[in-house]
Amino acid sequence: MKKHIYISLFLSLTLFANSCSTDFLEEKRDLVAANEDVFQDPVLAQAYVNYVYGLFQPANNGTGFMTTQTASENGSYNTVFAQTSDELPGETDYNKIWPVISNINNHANKYFGQRMGTNISNNTWTRLRQINMFLTEVDKYGMEDDIKNPLKGQLYFWRAWQYFELMRLYGGVPIVLEAQIPTVESNEENSIPRSSTTETIAQINADLDQAIALLPGRWDGPNWGRITSGAAAALRGRVMLTWASPLFNPNDNAERWQQAYDANLAAKELLEQNGFGLFREGSLENGDAWGRMWFKEQDNPEAVIVYGFNDFAVGGNSNKNNGWEQAIRPREINGAGSVSPTRQIVESFPMKDGKAIDDNTSEYTYDPNKFYKNRDPRFYKSFAYNGAIWPYGGDDNFKIWTYGWKRNNSPSTAYTSTETRGANASGIYICKASNLRASNVINNFQASGTDFMELRFAEVVLNLAESAIGIGRLNEGLQGIVAIRERAGLENNDGSYGLANVAASRDQLFKAVLNERKIEFAYEGKRFYDLRRWMLFDDATGMNSRLGIPVLNGTRRTGYTIKVKTAGGEYFGVADPLLANGGNAPVANRNATTYPAGITTYEQYLDYLYDNHFEVSVKDDLDRTNASPRWTFQWYPEYYYFGIHQNVMDASPYLEQTKGWNNLGSAGNFDPLL
Repeated sequence: MKKHIYISLFLSLTLFANSCSTDFLEEKRDLVAANEDVFQDPVLAQAYVNYVYGLFQPANNGTGFMTTQTASENGSYNTVFAQTSDELPGETDYNKIWPVISNINNHANKYFGQRMGTNISNNTWTRLRQINMFLTEVDKYGMEDDIKNPLKGQLYFWRAWQYFELMRLYGGVPIVLEAQIPTVESNEENSIPRSSTTETIAQINADLDQAIALLPGRWDGPNWGRITSGAAAALRGRVMLTWASPLFNPNDNAERWQQAYDANLAAKELLEQNGFGLFREGSLENGDAWGRMWFKEQDNPEAVIVYGFNDFAVGGNSNKNNGWEQAIRPREINGAGSVSPTRQIVESFPMKDGKAIDDNTSEYTYDPNKFYKNRDPRFYKSFAYNGAIWPYGGDDNFKIWTYGWKRNNSPSTAYTSTETRGANASGIYICKASNLRASNVINNFQASGTDFMELRFAEVVLNLAESAIGIGRLNEGLQGIVAIRERAGLENNDGSYGLANVAASRDQLFKAVLNERKIEFAYEGKRFYDLRRWMLFDDATGMNSRLGIPVLNGTRRTGYTIKVKTAGGEYFGVADPLLANGGNAPVANRNATTYPAGITTYEQYLDYLYDNHFEVSVKDDLDRTNASPRWTFQWYPEYYYFGIHQNVMDASPYLEQTKGWNNLGSAGNFDPLL
């Protein structure tokens, strides 16, 4: 049972009636009478800070993995950006064909937020207003510094976080450092124009300076999970790496890469001084430590920025479950089966010696029909494939089956799935961060307390590695990737965990670090931003050609079709061919207790089934199939620097529109590269 920050958050908020309601926000806005107590009473001040945490973090049963707040104007989390990548299929506003790119369309990302009115909701400028109000007012009332300063430090961090989320989408944005007064109509005081991207970066760094100075290096007990000085330094590393990346650094300015290197090195050293590092509890063999890191709660060295959840099965303010477990589990055992990984990501995972599946120097030969054989240990901790054992609280030996067959030999006959309650789309499941003791009895896996690490120490290592490559410290960059692979449990047959043949050039190592991020952080909400900051969607800048990374434009995300076959060819029949009925299965018993001659383990028996009774092919109906011409992924270069939606421009006409986006027929003139 979780007992850290989110429990204290909700218990603290019970001090306020309807703490998440408009009334609560309006009371704080007035700053009269008892409301001044918020800035004098440590308990009330802590509740205020906890409330701000809640504005940025997923709600109860929000899917803590692979979701983002930055595709929404109202504080809600969704999977739009994961679907606008090679991780998940599906049509979004950012991957479909539009007749025209215009800021009246929904592809003008709405995270910029509406002008703040009197009806306050959880959006960008409301969050900033709550932060600015506290930072402005708390110094006026004499609260002791040892209590006040850590509270301020946390809110300086969240202000920096908010501005970075805006900056990496739009470039420069209005910098508001005092609490604005909500109004029905615009007024001069609130009419703040966009600052340059350079000025926005400077403000983010100024806030992070304050956060680092005011925050402890570590929190203990019930405060574990709060923002630390190391977390603020790590965010600076992420910020400066983004600033150095081709999206904002098209001329490859060496000074930017040096700033990113310095920031990430400082973050790594500060975190290590306070006990953070790569999670290594348990054996490294077979990815054991890598798989365990999700379930270490307090004092998890990997958890630099963590969103805490609990396993309470009751409602009310104490209930903060993670919806991830329920989303990924199969419908056959009361999960939602709603997350369908793509073949593109599955095939990105290398062989267990670290070599790519198409690398003929690997000691292992990749067999597309037995795609699960001899893979990176992280593969088995990330995916549950047909025949894999995926335990849960009710069955330690539960096997996932995703094959299909036809009831008769007719071209018009659809395939029947062995998943009688409904299959997921891609024929393979995500099991990353799945709790193998999770219960499907209590709320169908919904009472999950698995924390989500928004920023892991592994990211700090890879941010530093990428920055080192940027300044030409190639071996240092390589060693950063090696450290990640060593912890993951890969074999080291070539002295570099499969990377010996990619250490020759800066571009090869950039590709290697981006590929490592793709694997290490798969389904953690990072892939879209990596593709975007490196401008890898469309090769418009030649970056894909330069690094040898495939483009997404014009492609379809695919999955796996697994058909049952016999010695005479494809199986046709009414009954499930591998499920015994009365002791006999039409083709082979998947639950056999005695195996064919020479086979002694289930692992060997599964290989036998794939060799003799499974045929694996590409499943190409994950993305929309009813389009003409055939639907393919469509990215527009304007999405590298999003425009401001016309609804915002109408309410705030003083704002400059981003270059490349029209504004009622007029071209935008705000340059996000300045």
